[in-house]
Amino acid sequence: MNQNIQNLDEWFPRDAQGKPILTTPDQNYLGVVVGGSLSRGLQIRLERAQSVEDLAVGRYVVIHGEQKRFFCMLTDIELNTANIGIQNDPPDMSDPFLRDIYTGTVAYGIIHVALMLSIDEDNTPKPVKTIPAHFTRAYNATEKDVNDVFGHEDDIHFNVGVPLELEQTQINLDLRRLVERSVGVFGKSGTGKSFLTRVLLSGIISRGQAVNLIFDMHNDYGWQITSENGYHVKGLRQLFPANVSIITLDPESSRRRKASYDFEVKLPFSEIEPFDLEGLKSTMDLSDTMIDAAYTLRSVWDKKWISRLLEGRAEDLEYIQEHTNIPGGTMLALQRRLERFQRWEFLTNEPVEDSVQRIIHLLVDEEKSVVLEFGKYGNSLEAYMLVANYITRRIHEKYVEKVDKSLGDPSHEPPQLLIVIEEAHKFLDPRVASQTIFGVIARELRKYKVTLLVVDQRPSQIDEEVMSQIGTRVTALLDNERDIHAVLNGVSGAGGLREVLARLDTKQQAIIMGHAVPMPVVVRTRAYDEDFYKAILAGSPVRSNGDDARKSLGKGGKKRV
Repeated sequence: MNQNIQNLDEWFPRDAQGKPILTTPDQNYLGVVVGGSLSRGLQIRLERAQSVEDLAVGRYVVIHGEQKRFFCMLTDIELNTANIGIQNDPPDMSDPFLRDIYTGTVAYGIIHVALMLSIDEDNTPKPVKTIPAHFTRAYNATEKDVNDVFGHEDDIHFNVGVPLELEQTQINLDLRRLVERSVGVFGKSGTGKSFLTRVLLSGIISRGQAVNLIFDMHNDYGWQITSENGYHVKGLRQLFPANVSIITLDPESSRRRKASYDFEVKLPFSEIEPFDLEGLKSTMDLSDTMIDAAYTLRSVWDKKWISRLLEGRAEDLEYIQEHTNIPGGTMLALQRRLERFQRWEFLTNEPVEDSVQRIIHLLVDEEKSVVLEFGKYGNSLEAYMLVANYITRRIHEKYVEKVDKSLGDPSHEPPQLLIVIEEAHKFLDPRVASQTIFGVIARELRKYKVTLLVVDQRPSQIDEEVMSQIGTRVTALLDNERDIHAVLNGVSGAGGLREVLARLDTKQQAIIMGHAVPMPVVVRTRAYDEDFYKAILAGSPVRSNGDDARKSLGKGGKKRV
């Protein structure tokens, strides 16, 4: 009898007061792998103590195999039963005894995870080429797991936010890889695309990874603005006064906002080419016949073709009708459409200093980022597109010339240039993408050291070939199925990521995937606030504030995708 008591004491030890000593389960433990495949992802049966309500799509799961760790993203949550009949006659779960019997045995949870990376013993993340065995144990990712994948902040890597429910660590973008291919920032209206873009640009400027030419449609980037909650937020010029230059099409607007600008941009009619109008075909309702007429007028009247067309002298019109094949109705229709140019004060017939050369000097010689404010012209999509096409085409020509002359010598190459455009689908619509300079730049990748940062709320309207060339996609909430498909097209594991993307919060959450990150990641993006300014100016990495920052996923966090 005494022997039996001793055996019981070994199996069920007690403390000094005679109370049973309960072992504490691993709070990160989720369950075991019960099925799946490399292409479709894995199913993990949850252990009975794990509540499905504590889980959320977008979090990270690590499966500890025999030889490596598998880094996964939770993409779906499912309820299952061992006996289908229980669904027809559910037990009374208010009875604690029945609840303990059924939970985790007859009724249990299943989570679906997408395999993202494998990590060998040397802690080097690698593409996944195999899967773990049956009943391999799965855990919530820890701070160490995330750091092994995303590394630490340094001169190249920039903290863009924290993974969901793991706020003691951070997600670091590889800025060098970010700027060497085009970037897309997508999200429905009101999801904070401009603030997210400002965070990315701050990182690029602070780390000196590229100079930026920002076509600032609504004066969001250069100077101080007021956020939706009524707070003043700094512009890039105020954060980096020695590295950012503001120029403007509307000096009155800049003065009214007390924005310090370097010069006013003026574009002469004589420098506008028919090629500059091709990207405006849909917004200005220009037919192919009108574009052909513009090329003909340019060959006949040389650089004065727009001025003479707008003057509309009878003898000029008669000469064109007699000596060209332009129909009279076509020329009059083109004239009516170009008349709006006369209302834009930044266009002039007078000789002016070459604004494009001054911009090139700032970008290439002084290596400054340039913000072009549009002021009142930001409400005119035609003006925005004309100016962006005009300036970008000429800067691209200069970059091509400089790169070709450098003969591969990096010391003679111009600095990497990132061109930022809003309403990108208007420039990159499938009907015009092949005809605009922006379509050319997107397809060239990094050949001439010019890439794009496109900001848009309708990625489905961007040419599919151009979308395939966007290296890094930073996507906030999208609720249109076509837009979600466009963003995920060509991305490995897109089926699972679709559920994640459709369930992001409306503010300060995004999924980042592509060239600048080793795997897709859902982040709570950094706030663009005083703490951010201090960290950027100090050049130090930012840690998440809050005493309740959690060491691992799934420990009572309240943020949910």
